[in-house]
Amino acid sequence: MVTDCTLEKYLDAVLNGKRTESRNIIEQCMQSGFPANRIYMDILWPVMLEIEKLHRAGTIDSAQEHMASRINRTIVDQLQNKLPRKEQKDKKIVICCASTEHGELGAQMAADIFESDGWEVRFLGGGVTNDELISFTNIYSPDVLLVYGTNAALAPSVRALIDSIRDINACPDMKIMLSGGIFDRAEGLWEEIGADMYAETAHKAVELGNMNAPSRPVPTRELNKRKRNKRVSEELLTASK
Repeated sequence: MVTDCTLEKYLDAVLNGKRTESRNIIEQCMQSGFPANRIYMDILWPVMLEIEKLHRAGTIDSAQEHMASRINRTIVDQLQNKLPRKEQKDKKIVICCASTEHGELGAQMAADIFESDGWEVRFLGGGVTNDELISFTNIYSPDVLLVYGTNAALAPSVRALIDSIRDINACPDMKIMLSGGIFDRAEGLWEEIGADMYAETAHKAVELGNMNAPSRPVPTRELNKRKRNKRVSEELLTASK
């Protein structure tokens, strides 16, 4: 188990741009017997979320956020080939994300973890239009479409994507999973816009994907169905203007 002290040391290193120290901390963890997948989930993922939280709260500025996120992403790139590899499964996933530093990193980590679990992965990154995404999934026929890191301004676009997929009955057996961004902060929003699943982490996303939950009716969208905290409500209100 990674200690709080290790997490604090690594977070401090990336926030202060200490590239060598950041790499050394991760290397020490690996030498102590921590596998790459645990480092992903117990260090890199929570630090990614903490950087995003600090930036959103105004505790760090954009320059510091970019610097810290870049170091974290470099470590992810270096660890990718060290992940364990399970036997190939007959499961396919398409992953796309918001075109932000956190969106790209979280989606990349999710792609790596799914691939490690034996899934066939197509990682599209950010900047793909809804029409292009629908066309790609229609041809590729994945079991799961994962959309990661959506911010408040892009939530209506995700809703439109889901509506379009349902309306044209593209990939009727495909499950739509949401993770990261506004969906981490707005409880129940993923249900309101018609997704099948929500995952807090990449590990949870793989777990849900492997469960292959049966189809269920698209949830009724009632805006007062859940309680949002004040910050999330303000985000959604601002994005709608």
